[in-house]
Amino acid sequence: MASRATLTILLLWLPLTGCAGGRLAEFERALAAQDSATSALQDWCTARDIGDPPRITARPVLDDDAPLPSDALDLLQVEDEASLGYRHVRLDCGGVTLSQAHNWFVPARLTPEMNAALRDTDQPFGKVIAPLRFTRERLAAFRGRVEGCPPGTVLSHRAVLHLPGGAPISLVVECYQSAALAASVDTGSR
Repeated sequence: MASRATLTILLLWLPLTGCAGGRLAEFERALAAQDSATSALQDWCTARDIGDPPRITARPVLDDDAPLPSDALDLLQVEDEASLGYRHVRLDCGGVTLSQAHNWFVPARLTPEMNAALRDTDQPFGKVIAPLRFTRERLAAFRGRVEGCPPGTVLSHRAVLHLPGGAPISLVVECYQSAALAASVDTGSR
């Protein structure tokens, strides 16, 4: 008979295997298919009937700022931290938190209207900057939680977003939540 510790480990591991593992792999493919995580999350919500209507919103996470990554200035090609903006948000759809994101960006490479929208609205970064036709350079992807991600993180991404000419505009750390996978189960029976 298995020990209580072994059973606990198995129970913690089960959500990332079997059906849930298949959903996680599907979620990973959906995210990898687009440069905009916001667009990928919007499509994920729409396909699974999450939210009525399915709309991604960015809710600020207060008093939980992440330290500037040691390579951020080099990756964003800026001289000092004062050249950067920072946004820490939860991306929700229909009351379901799909991800939490830390975003260091270069306001000087955005329009004044974009900077105002980032400051004053609940629009996600990817939606605000979509007119720039940015591309994504994926730096890392991990199953599970990395430093700076909250509990419940099943997938962690790190990426730099670039303007079409190559100039970097944003460094993001994205923490995708287990609720995004559970939501596909809960809403699939509608």
